[in-house]
Formats: sequence, C-alpha cells, structure tokens
Amino acid sequence: MHPVRRTWPRLAVTTAAAAGLALTAVAAAPVAGTVTAAGTAGASGHGAAVPRTAARPAVAGHQLVRAVGSPLSVEECRAKWKIACYTPLQYREAYDLDPLYRAGVTGKGRTIVIVDSFGSPTVQHDLDVYSRQFGIPSTQVQVVKWGKVPAWDPKNADMLGWAGETTLDVEMAHAVAPDAKIVLVETAVAETEGTTGLPEMMDAEKALIDHGIGDVITQSFGATENTFPGFDQGDFSSIRKLRYAFEAAARNHVTVLASSGDGGATDNTADGTGYYHERVNSWPSSDPLVTSVGGTQLHLDDAGRRTAPESVYNDYGAGGGGQSHVFTRPSFQNGVKNVVGERRGTPDISMAAAVDGGAWLYSSYDPAATGWDVSGGTSESSPLFAGIVALADQAAGKRLGDIHEALYRLYGRSAYDRSTGIVDVNDGTDNSYQGVTGYQAVNGYDMATGVGTLDAARFVPALAREGRRG
Repeated sequence: MHPVRRTWPRLAVTTAAAAGLALTAVAAAPVAGTVTAAGTAGASGHGAAVPRTAARPAVAGHQLVRAVGSPLSVEECRAKWKIACYTPLQYREAYDLDPLYRAGVTGKGRTIVIVDSFGSPTVQHDLDVYSRQFGIPSTQVQVVKWGKVPAWDPKNADMLGWAGETTLDVEMAHAVAPDAKIVLVETAVAETEGTTGLPEMMDAEKALIDHGIGDVITQSFGATENTFPGFDQGDFSSIRKLRYAFEAAARNHVTVLASSGDGGATDNTADGTGYYHERVNSWPSSDPLVTSVGGTQLHLDDAGRRTAPESVYNDYGAGGGGQSHVFTRPSFQNGVKNVVGERRGTPDISMAAAVDGGAWLYSSYDPAATGWDVSGGTSESSPLFAGIVALADQAAGKRLGDIHEALYRLYGRSAYDRSTGIVDVNDGTDNSYQGVTGYQAVNGYDMATGVGTLDAARFVPALAREGRRG
C-alpha cells in the first residue's frame, strides 16, 4: 500500500434477507458448535422502508506502512517514515495493564464480538504470528459467516480494505484482553449484487445477542448522520429503524462500542469522496445506546513510557466528535450539558488512534503485501477499549452492559479521585479537520476526547465496581 492511500470500501443499506448463523472456527480448528438463526430483514424490524446510505470502515486511508519484514523501534520508525510505531507491549506499559495481568485479569471467560464485512481469510494465522512475535498467547478466532459471503478475491479493493479492518480489530482486541474469546462476524457485502449493508450487520449482531454470544461488541464502521434518507427533512426514522440490535444488547446487558470516526468534527459526504463543510456526526457512534470511542495520540519511548501526555489524534485523520443532529442529550450526559448542550455528544472516552503513533500489525491476506503494517484511526481505539471492557467484565464477574452511567459517575469523581482511572486529556490540541473547526481538549469532558483516556490498573476495577452497582 502506498503512503496515505485513501480507498474507502463502500457499504450501502438495503433490505437483504438475513442468512443462517453458523459459528465456526477459522483455518483447520475444530468447530465448537453451530448456532442457527432464521429470519428476514423485515422480520428483524426494518423492512423495505429502510433505504440506502453509505458506511465505511474507519481504518481506510489510515495505514502508512505495509509489508515490512519485522517491527521496528520508535527511533527507526521516525527515521524511516517520520512517524512513531508502537507494539502491544508498549501499549501495555502506557495504559498500565501489566498489574491486571499479574492479578489474573486477562479477559478470561469473556467474549468480544467484532463485526466486519468480508473478514480476512488469514485472520487466525495472522493473529498467531502477531502473538508469537510479542510473546502473547494466541487465541482461537471463531467466525460467523452472515449471509453468502463471497469467495476471497485479493484483487477486490473493497475486500482488501475490510481485511485490513478485520486484522486491526482482532489484533488490537487481543492485545488488551489476551484470554478473551473473539467472535468475528463476516457479513456478505457483494458489489455484484448491488451491495448489502447496515441492516445485515444489525441483523447479525441481534442474532448473536439473542443466542447469548458475546459480552462486548466493537464496531469500527460508520455513516454520517446527514447521509441517511430523510435527514434533510428532519425525518430520522431510517436511523431509528436500525437500532434494534442495540436495544437487544441493552436488554441482555451486552456492551456496544463504536469508533467515533476519523473526520474530526466533520465526516464524509454520501459519495465517500469529500467532507461536509460544517460540523456533523456519525452513526452508530452517535447512538446513546452505544459507547463512542474517540482517538488520542500517544507519545512513548521504546519501553512504552510516556514522554508527554496524550493529545488529540489529528494527523492523517482526526478523532471524531461533536453533537448528534439526531439524538438529544441522554440522561447520562446531564453532568456535561454545559459542553454538549441539548444534544448527544461524542465521544465518551478515547484511546490510541493516531497514525503518528500507529499500531504494528501482521497481515498476510494480500499475497502481494505480506508482513508487518502500521495502522491508526479510531478503528484501533474501539477494539482496544473492547479489550478493556472484557477485562472489567471479568473483574466484575458479570456483563456490565451499557456502561454509560458507570463511566460518567466515575468521570464525576475523577477530578479529585485518581482511583477512577480516568485520565484527562487537556493539552489544548483539537480535532479540527478538513477546514471544519473542531473541539479542543480542555479540562474535563470535551468533544475531542470525551472524558479523556484511562489508566487500566485503576480504571478496570473502578468500572467493575460501578457496574456492579448498576
């Protein structure tokens, strides 16, 4: 991949029928069991009235380095590509994860669900290589093929884009919660069929939830609210009809996360080639039933020690954030109404996402570019935080479900109580992007990084305690 390649795999909303749900293990691993779920798009609650809009994986365009022989040091990355590149071992130090691992909090017994179109044909092999490189025990990735997923075609740009997204999601979730189970949902976005999209993803999520599969769901995709039909007329029904999976998650105490996007205070227009000239927001990140995960830039040395406080991700993209035009302020944000006003504000919390400070990944899905890659974007921060939630679920001994109330209670004490583990990002950097003025990282909650970032050794047990209260 050439530097700053901006290809945006497209996903369009249609009303494709839901296929059977088969839970299998990739590669030659044995199948643990099979779950079936019949139904149609209409039966799931959205029906023929749901029209098309565009959605795209957040990783697209945020990969500067491809097919390197082995990971390099921070100094070598800066000399070669003018960016910092980080390993999961550096993340573990930066986010203070090792004390949790020593205490046995590794995500064991918890399941992270990752939703991506097409998936990757080499995801298990690549995770095994990635884990072995850094001395992390690997885990079996189980795959749910939702719909008639087409055969892998390494010449298909959409498939390559989604395979990169899949690789990032799986390896980042595993980096934080090494003993958590991973279920990868591959949806069947076939360009030759006119494409299917968001309803299919929501159908798949709801089917897993209904069958008790998954404690936390991470979504590294989104569509600008303004691109949904009816938006210009103030009719938000096309979004509201897609919320059924999130409503099922709330009923079943499943945590749902989404990347806040990589367009700062703006985001892509419907054709995917440009940006709005005003502040906009994106769904599902903007949904009050979803925890929106924004992006920061880490500043680390080779040991993972911080050389400066985290700042707002703003280099080859910028952490998404701002006011929703669809959803009003939810009650859990009443304490930050001076910032979000009468609207739902995003993000809720942030983790590493900058390309300058990107994550090392291993991939072999593209035979023309096998090796080590560096990726960034909020595609990275959402699965990282999914790992954090899996750790907190294990510590709590139960699913925490919708964590908003617990998160904002912790935030309310964080200014005077370090045991919350919430770390303010307040260095004055911002998420202005593509000529649209964004929001500054200031003291307290802001729409650049939400409540801030975290110290996992404190945050995980604190979130577990608050979640047990809920």
